[in-house]
Amino acid sequence: MKLKKLTIYCLALFCAFSSLYAQSGKEVQKKRSGNPVFPGWYADPEGVVLDGKFWIYPTYSAPYDEQTFMDAYSSPDLVHWTKHPRVLSKENIPWLRRALWAPAVIEANDRYYLFFGGNDIQNNSEIGGIGVAVADNPAGPFKDVLGKPLIDKIVNGAQPIDQFVFRDDDGTCYMYYGGWGHCNIVKLSPDLLGVVPFDDGTVYKEVTPQDYVEGPFMLKRNGKYYFMWSEGGWGSPDYRVAYAIADSPFGPFHREGTILQQDADVATGAGHHSVVRGKGKDEWYIIYHRRPLGETAANSRATCIDRMYFDKNGKIKPVRMTFEGVKATKTPLD
Repeated sequence: MKLKKLTIYCLALFCAFSSLYAQSGKEVQKKRSGNPVFPGWYADPEGVVLDGKFWIYPTYSAPYDEQTFMDAYSSPDLVHWTKHPRVLSKENIPWLRRALWAPAVIEANDRYYLFFGGNDIQNNSEIGGIGVAVADNPAGPFKDVLGKPLIDKIVNGAQPIDQFVFRDDDGTCYMYYGGWGHCNIVKLSPDLLGVVPFDDGTVYKEVTPQDYVEGPFMLKRNGKYYFMWSEGGWGSPDYRVAYAIADSPFGPFHREGTILQQDADVATGAGHHSVVRGKGKDEWYIIYHRRPLGETAANSRATCIDRMYFDKNGKIKPVRMTFEGVKATKTPLD
């Protein structure tokens, strides 16, 4: 009889603790993304909406000889993230040796295209530049489709890295790219596997704004073209993001000002970003990397998300970096 009472007591105690644990779990459910949004050293994050989810494709931040693969992360709400390891790797790029970085991803022709920089070429006699890989699923595996780089030469002084693909309202896809303080724009062919001349017969147009270093990004809002880029040194505390506004994807791009930079209370080296829209009216998020306070190693970079706002005149307000990150939201397609 005593054993029966003890058993009943233990069961009651277990149920009570289970109930408390469940209630506690509800109270601590993740309400915001937090920054960084996922663990590990990742940089140059490309944010994009694919198949009704938010995706981030970052550079694996490591020494160049170790930087030979890319992971991706997907989320239904910008708060809860799922890792997709090695969506692209050296094994699927026959010409890659090292320095795989800065992905740019777009859906077209019922497939997914991932543009990437590889090998960190320093002159036109080296093999490397900007490549393109293709997959049937945003989680990959992506495979190099050309067997060689799409752009493998230094044109207008622009090292062929840090590409971003922008699709205009008429369906035309342009690619902005370039390091070493120079930025070019090229027009992509309909299959996205080549570059084609502009109407004036040129293939490469330089669109470099004041203080440009690398990391170009373009978005269109209310008929205006917002061109954004990174300034400073990627391994330095002063890495930052600036922008310009134009009436054309070709500019001219006159620098408006800095919108993202180090904060002595939060992080340093904030830059190489992308931007995604949420479901709400004029709801924008900037996805970027930054270096935690106290970290001095160049590759100690983490991916973060914060809100980005426009003022009544259409200018971008300076972004406030946070540790809390952002609240859950839906994609524009939901």
